[in-house]
Formats: sequence, structure tokens, C-alpha cells
Amino acid sequence: MQQLLYVLIPLSFILGWIVRWLYARYQLTSSEQRAVRLKQDAVKEAETEKKEILLNAQEQILRERKQLDKEMRERKSEQQRAENRLQSKEDNLEKKVQVIEKRANALTGREKELTLKEEELDELKQSQLAELEKIASVSAEDAKAMLITQLTDKAKHEARSFIAKIEAEAKETAERKAREMLLSVIQRIATEVSSETTVASVALPNDEMKGRIIGREGRNIRTLETLTGVDIIIDDTPEAVVISAFDPVRKAIAKMAMEKLVTDGRIHPNRIEEVVGKVTKEVNQKVYEEGERAAFELGVHGLNNELIRALGRLYFRTSYGQNVLYHSKEVAALAGMLAAELGCNREIAKRAALLHDIGKGIEVDGDGNHAEAGAELLKKLGEKENVIHAVLAHHNDIEVKTMEAVIVQIADAISAGRPGARRESLETYVKRLENLEKIATSYTGVEKAFAVQAGRELRIIVNNEEVNDEQMKEMGHDIAGRIENELKYPGRIRITLVRESRVIEYAK
Repeated sequence: MQQLLYVLIPLSFILGWIVRWLYARYQLTSSEQRAVRLKQDAVKEAETEKKEILLNAQEQILRERKQLDKEMRERKSEQQRAENRLQSKEDNLEKKVQVIEKRANALTGREKELTLKEEELDELKQSQLAELEKIASVSAEDAKAMLITQLTDKAKHEARSFIAKIEAEAKETAERKAREMLLSVIQRIATEVSSETTVASVALPNDEMKGRIIGREGRNIRTLETLTGVDIIIDDTPEAVVISAFDPVRKAIAKMAMEKLVTDGRIHPNRIEEVVGKVTKEVNQKVYEEGERAAFELGVHGLNNELIRALGRLYFRTSYGQNVLYHSKEVAALAGMLAAELGCNREIAKRAALLHDIGKGIEVDGDGNHAEAGAELLKKLGEKENVIHAVLAHHNDIEVKTMEAVIVQIADAISAGRPGARRESLETYVKRLENLEKIATSYTGVEKAFAVQAGRELRIIVNNEEVNDEQMKEMGHDIAGRIENELKYPGRIRITLVRESRVIEYAK
């Protein structure tokens, strides 16, 4: 049995190997057959696709050939139509040429007839002119010259009349428009009339307070005067102390400090120094705030801090009872409206109007020309040239060159001249104007004298036959000297002498 197993086991292995080899052979044969079938199928598909591509290409060629044939036929038909149109145009042109030739022949015949008639008319004209010359005893050239002279004189007369009429109408229209514009602007300004003045006195509760203000050996009053830069006058006026100072800001500081000291009751040098320091800070802050508020209310931006402080100082300054800052704000509002009405630069006009009296707010105040001082400050701070010019020219110190400068002058005059704006008494004002005109008319050769610009300018008209240019210069110098010596006036007065020739004609 065991020997049988030894024989069967190798036989089973051999048999298994033979079966596996036969199976593998079968599998290889089937794979080769599948590959052959796949190859045949691929060849058939390729031939089918090739046939389809060829068919599609042939169809595309046919379509394109049909489209090309169609386009060729359309082009041929369009070319035929164009040839027909050209042929018809040529036919029409030939017809028109024929018509024009016929008309030209007709016109040539008429020209010949007209030429003959013109020659006949010239002969007739010459004969008639000869007859007229015999009758009138005047040649044709002389008659022509006389006719031209008469027509020229008539044309000149009519032209003068027409020009005079236009000038009168234009003047009337301009005056009416100017009145309407000024009335409109004045109606729209609503600034209050300033009634405050710089009070230079401080009320005291009793006369004993005067002694406390003076202090032992006058140390209190000396300290107060030294710190504030004012003069304090204590006289017999009951329950009052007078403060005198040229600088309105210093005067305001001294007044406020004294009122605080009187209210507090503690008056000695240390306390005075402390109070004056606090009040000075308050007033300086008030100065800056007022200047900044004025610029903000009027929409004037980009002002230098020094300009804002100078503008704020005008709050403490009055001119003939009119607060200078309120006056500047009013002038700026008027100038802005006038510039808008006239189509000028509104921003330049408002800026120059607000700053036109800035010279009065410079810390070193004096009796000089505030326009020149203000212009120097603006130039130093890099202000615009148009603004500087308007400030310098607002009292006619220089020749006005811009419309904005003229607007500032007008607005300044409106603000200063309206009723209630300034407090100078009417009698004093009129008396000063009369004295100015009286001095001017006292000279030989002066025909008329007018005090204008609220007494800031004296205009004198001299007789051109009695006074020559050199005498006019000497007269102006003498009049200026007499005004300086005989009259009292604020600021300075400009003297303008006019010497002119006039030709006046009358049509009767």
C-alpha cells in the first residue's frame, strides 16, 4: 500500500502539471483569437470613419461650391446694375451738357446785345453829362466832391446824435441798475447797529476803595500801571476811577483786573500780579476766539494765527463809536453780496473786506495810515496779491486796479455811512468838511472844491487858463500844509487837484 502511494503521488503531480499546461495553452489560443477579432473590428471601424469623413468632406465642398456660385451670381448682378446706373448717369449728363450748351449760346447772344446797349447808354450818359455841365456850369468831379462833402457832414451829424442818445440811455440804465443792485444788497444785510464804546472808568463801591487801590506809598497803583501799561487817574470823581491807555486791549485788561480786585477786596502787589496774569490770559483767549469766530461766520479760511489775533483785537477797538470788528464783518458780508451780483471773485472780495482794517489791530498801534500798516502785515504773512492791493487801496492811497478793490471801497462806505453806524456829531462832521473846502477855495484859480470819502479826500478843480502844471503842484503842497496846521482830523487826507480842458457844443 505504501508502495502504491509512492507511485500515485508522482503521477498525480505529473497529471496536474499536464492539466495546467493544457489549460494555459487553451487560454493563450483564446487570447490570440480575441486579439485577431479586435484588430479586425478596429480595421472595420477605421474604414467606416474614413468613409464618413470622405462623405462629409464631399458634402462641405459641394456646399461651399454652391455658396461661391451664389456669391458670383450676386456680384455679377450687382455689377450689371452698377453699369446700368452709370450708363443712365452718362445719358443724363449728355442731356444736361446739351441743355447748357444751348443756354450758353443764348447767353452769348444776350451778352452781345447787352454790350451794344451799354455802349449806347454810355454815349447817352456822356452826352447828358455834357448838357448838365453846360447848364450848371459845374464839372462832374466838382459836383461829386460837393455831394460827398454834404453826405459826410450829414453822416457825422447823425452819428454824433446817435452816439449822444446811446450814451444817455446807457448812463441812465447803468445808474438804475447800480441803484437796484445797491438797494438789494443793503436790504439783505442785517448786521446790528453797534452802540458800545470803550468805557474808561471803573465804578467803586465807595470812596474808601480809592485809598486801597493807591496802597501804601502808591505801591498798588504803580504795580497795576506797570503790569497793564495804562495810566490810572484817581481824582475827585465820586466812586469812580478813570483808566487811560492808547491800546484798547491793555485798557480792557486793566478794567477787568481792577473790577476783579475791587470785587475781591484783596488789593496788594502779589494779588494784583496774579489777577492781571489771569485776566491777560482770558483777554488773549477772547481776542483769538473773536477773530476765529469772525472768520468762521464769514467762511474765510486759511488765515494765519497772527492775522486771527490782529482781527480779534479789533473787537476792543472802536472808530467814531462803531466797533471795528463788527464793521469789518459787515463790510465783508456786503462785499461778498456785491461781488456775487457783479460776477467778481467773491472769496477775494470777502477776504479783503474782512482784513481791510487789520492795520488797526496791529499791536503797535499809532496815528499812521492803517491801510499801509495792514498791507505790510499781509505781505509779510504771504497773503494773496489781490487781497493786499484791495486793503492798500480801500482809502484811495493808491490807484485802484481790480474790481474786488472797488467793491471793498463801496462796502466800506456803505457800512460807515449808514445811519447810526458812527457817532461823530453831525455838526462836527459838517464843520470839518466845510473847513476843508474853505481852505481850498481860498486860493486863486480854484473853481470848485469837494470834500469826499467822509472827509478823507479833498478834490479840487482848478482853472486850466489861470493855473499851470507847476503852479498846481505848488498849490497842492501849500493846501496840505495849511490843513495840517489849521485842522484836527483822524488818519490822513488825500488832496487831488484836477486841471482839464473841456469842449462844449450845443445843437440848436
